Amino acid sequence: MKKFLIIAFALMAFYIPVNAQVNMPAPSPTQTIIQDFGLGKIELTYSRPGIKGRQIFGVSSELVPLGKPWRTGANAATKIHFTDKVTFGGKELDSGSYVIYTIPGKNQWDIVLSKGTAYPGQEGFTTNDDIIHYKAAVVLHKQKIETFTMQFTDLKNESCHLHLKWANTDVSIPITTNIKDRVRTEIEAALQSDKPSYYQAANFYYDYDKNYAKALEYINKATEESPKAYYMFLQKARIQKAMGDKQGAKASALKTIGLAKEAGNADYVNFGNKLLQEL
Repeated sequence: MKKFLIIAFALMAFYIPVNAQVNMPAPSPTQTIIQDFGLGKIELTYSRPGIKGRQIFGVSSELVPLGKPWRTGANAATKIHFTDKVTFGGKELDSGSYVIYTIPGKNQWDIVLSKGTAYPGQEGFTTNDDIIHYKAAVVLHKQKIETFTMQFTDLKNESCHLHLKWANTDVSIPITTNIKDRVRTEIEAALQSDKPSYYQAANFYYDYDKNYAKALEYINKATEESPKAYYMFLQKARIQKAMGDKQGAKASALKTIGLAKEAGNADYVNFGNKLLQEL
């Protein structure tokens, strides 16, 4: 009898239903953006809620009440990390990790950068940890954005914008960095080496420093060393165009086209022709 009961209990245990684990997509998926910027990187991590038929912004909104701190996303506070010094909203900022929280308003948002990276989410923000406050004007768009979106736009050598978009609302923060002085020092040091990079120096003085005379000096030295480098002659044409030397730019563009044809590079043939059309 005892043996029978043991077998019966074993069979019952075998047939007890076990709740199956089902993987489901996150209601507000997390996104991490790693953006090269200047001489460093910006890493942004945030969660992306959807509208889902709800009222997003408003005084009485349960989702994003106006005039109250918002973690700027869902699930957890939005985090941003800079590997290099930047200027965020016009104020200097050291490299490191920070939290972005916002205080949305009807016509402008208060964008806050905080050192309180341990914030779990909506609650707990304290002004004691605030580092930067930036007033961002609200821009309204006709097109409605269903999912909360943060993105870097207008990327240039030393500047970009971080946009926060949801529903019809768009606010942005300017971010800049100063790398020109550091790069100039490195370029000048490299020019004193046994193998100076004249082409790199020409690119720096053309793109960054806007010192076209120096850029022309170094591109001439670069093309003397590499007389078949069609891409260098295209850069020379651009420099000459910027200096107002249309005849010189035309000659360099034609040189680009001829060398690119010899090398079988159709792209640079097109680049050269396009520059000729711009003269």
